[in-house]
Amino acid sequence: MILFLGKAVDVDFKVKDLKLAEEGFKKIRWAEQYMPVLRLIREEFSESLPLKGIRISASLHVTKETAVLVRTLRAGGAEVLLVPSNPLSTQDDVAAALAQEGVKVFAWRGMSTQDYYWAIAQAINFKPHITMDDGADIVSTLHKLYLNSGGEEVEVVRESLDVNVAEVVNNAIGGTEETTTGVIRIRMMEKEKVLQYPVIAVNDSLTKYLFDNRYGTGQSTLDGIIRATNVLIAGKRVVVAGYGWCGRGIAMRARGLGAHVIITEVDPIKALEATYDGFRVMPMKEAAKIGDVFITATGNKNVIRGEHILLMKDGVILANAGHFNVEIDLEALRTLSKERRLVRTNVEEYVLKNGKRVYLLAEGRLVNLVAAEGHPSEVMDMSFSNQAMAVKFLVEKGVELAPRVYSLPRDIDNYIAKLKLKSLGVGIDELTEEQKEYLATWRLGT
Repeated sequence: MILFLGKAVDVDFKVKDLKLAEEGFKKIRWAEQYMPVLRLIREEFSESLPLKGIRISASLHVTKETAVLVRTLRAGGAEVLLVPSNPLSTQDDVAAALAQEGVKVFAWRGMSTQDYYWAIAQAINFKPHITMDDGADIVSTLHKLYLNSGGEEVEVVRESLDVNVAEVVNNAIGGTEETTTGVIRIRMMEKEKVLQYPVIAVNDSLTKYLFDNRYGTGQSTLDGIIRATNVLIAGKRVVVAGYGWCGRGIAMRARGLGAHVIITEVDPIKALEATYDGFRVMPMKEAAKIGDVFITATGNKNVIRGEHILLMKDGVILANAGHFNVEIDLEALRTLSKERRLVRTNVEEYVLKNGKRVYLLAEGRLVNLVAAEGHPSEVMDMSFSNQAMAVKFLVEKGVELAPRVYSLPRDIDNYIAKLKLKSLGVGIDELTEEQKEYLATWRLGT
């Protein structure tokens, strides 16, 4: 029993220590002042209660910004259960603060794989009307259970279930997914015709990927590397694997700090873009010989493999900015090493059998969330506004949608962009009636 808004309520939660809550409240208040769009949406939600009676199970990084989103969803009338989307990204003080506010939160930093999937089971036990994912672990696990497939992690979930999975799936209105990695997974579910309910690819929204992926990932990744190592980026050869929007942001920020940036790619169009953007482009086997810092941002596995690690110089730094810890072949790194020790917080030294040292950051997990605080609040303002609006859209339209992957309508993107510009004090022009008429016809020419 805890106090929430002055009333005693029963709530289920599991966090590291409730005594950390006060520090968590400070962080949440700090984030809120830099998230004006989400605050405006919260005001709107508080008046109209568009999510009244809706249960939402969310697997997101448990950060101060996520707390602002959770508050917004609850203001709209939703019941929210929150679990992490990464075992090492939870901010324990924020989790404690949310628990104090009555949120069903099951998250603590340093969860084991079993702990993590036990938490995913709690998200399914909540019988959500809407699933909200950052990496697709709820939606994919739920579907594996429904299809009676999956590995050891699914068995962990199955042992902790006390609901009928078919009933959960059939009663679900829809889901949302915020990451590139997660959208790839869900599109494969759609392609294989196993997706059972509609999912909004929030990552496809322009006000998400053009800003969160590029500016958020760019800044927070370098922030995590610097906090973990305190190395000077200027003058270093920084190898960025992948030139999607996250890779572009990382490359841009690394160059801004004085690095000599090298891009590795498998997509010829993206490789050409990187070349025209002024970066060196080469295969990983060549970059491995000259790089000082390696950052993966591809969404694929084994981008840095044993064959590359053997070519690397003594003292290189390996970091990952992709959602899962699969982009660096950790098994190969362990096999090639004769010693391994923690030399700084979030920095493991691997001494290879050839005598060279390799420094792995954040256990190969998201370096920006494990070694730093994740994206700045200002950019998450737009990402989480998309999440909130996606939930509202599903509540209003979900029953009409087939089980496919959808993008949010462009007018919602524009709405969020206009609110953000307004909060920044930026004004823009409007089309005149003459201009609208000109754009609406094909008959006018030279």
